[in-house]
Amino acid sequence: MTAISASDSQTSSHSYRKVAIAACFGTFLEWYDFLTFATLAVVFGPLFFPSNDPSAGLLASLATFGVGMVVRPIGAAIFGSIGDRIGRRPVFMITITLMGFATVCVGFLPTYSHIGIWAPILLVGLRLLQGLSAGGEIGGSAVYLTEHAGDSNRGFKTSFLQLMGPLGILVSTLQIALLQHYLTQDEFLSWGWRVPFWVSLILLLVAFKARMALEETPIYLQLSKTEARSKNPLRDNLKDPETRKRMFLLFFCISAGGAVLFFCVQVYTSIFLKTSVKLAPQLVDQLSVYATIALFPLTILSGWLSDRIGRKPVIVSGLILGAAFTLPAFYLLQEIGGKADSASANQSIFIVIILIGLSAILALVVGPQTALLAELFPAKTRNSAATLPHNLAAGWIGGLLPLIVTWLNREWASDVAGLCYPTIFLATSGVVALLYLPETRNNSLQK
Repeated sequence: MTAISASDSQTSSHSYRKVAIAACFGTFLEWYDFLTFATLAVVFGPLFFPSNDPSAGLLASLATFGVGMVVRPIGAAIFGSIGDRIGRRPVFMITITLMGFATVCVGFLPTYSHIGIWAPILLVGLRLLQGLSAGGEIGGSAVYLTEHAGDSNRGFKTSFLQLMGPLGILVSTLQIALLQHYLTQDEFLSWGWRVPFWVSLILLLVAFKARMALEETPIYLQLSKTEARSKNPLRDNLKDPETRKRMFLLFFCISAGGAVLFFCVQVYTSIFLKTSVKLAPQLVDQLSVYATIALFPLTILSGWLSDRIGRKPVIVSGLILGAAFTLPAFYLLQEIGGKADSASANQSIFIVIILIGLSAILALVVGPQTALLAELFPAKTRNSAATLPHNLAAGWIGGLLPLIVTWLNREWASDVAGLCYPTIFLATSGVVALLYLPETRNNSLQK
């Protein structure tokens, strides 16, 4: 393939900021829509899955959240191949429209008390649409942004995309906390929980307009000019031994490890503190906000660090530390949190310190992740090669984590025993990454 000139491959700082803001805002909306459901999992249980056993209702709600994650690989296979064949940009317009439509519909969905069994059926259907959309967006956006970032400081430049997940949770959590503060419990259960889904309609219009101004990546434009695009990128990826190996490493080490940590730190901690430790929901949301805010600079620092010492040592460190400290951290949360609802503020501070420590571990894995997704694969099949294993890991490993951990806790009659599952997984992926993951920070994206 003809080499791309510096003027074509290196976007100016102003132009890159414009691209990054538009891409990140759209990804923020995807995460906001997708994770608002997780934030409201405790509320959805009695509204859509009424049961005499509260834990059974929670399990059903978490299973519905998991359904959206399970179908993400299907969306990745479909939209990833489209991104390699017709361009990265058109995929963004489709996925954001699909996600916005499904999310707004959730806000108008009748509950079980109004339409019976059709309520959970329709809810699951909308979650399926959200999952398909997220499969095309998450991973594809990493490729898009990295191909615009040029060759220098890619880890730092692209690490900002990883802030969109925590930012989506932060905005969703703050919004729900405000609603719970100003509304009575009956008002919140009656209509207040719908507000975050209604708000997404406004965000959708803003994001759609921003994405209309997005440009195709210079690397894909060069592929189009030289007619080097793959006609069947998914098949080509699976036929090539080196690509298959790297897809497995991406799946098992980077994406699955990052997904396990993300859902342990950003999703399951909130559920754990509310249901197992039984802290007041308002207190949990407040403490989670502090930890999420701390994650922002830690993620950018990790991306910057990966530009200096390499992607591999940063990511492997995060996986090993996650395996070593996740289970002890939850034991400490249980021990300290049992008294935090009524005791001194010092106990709440200790909880925040633990949550920030977990966030620092998460940042080590996700900070370099955006750049690494693109750097692992050749340009002509990069979108499909990156999105499929990434979403397979996030959907099947990370997305089902809260359900599996909750189920194991229930089977073993323990509030923390189920966390042995993510601990073992992180330890295994850390060892595999240490032995086989290649260093990619100096790889050219043009090949």
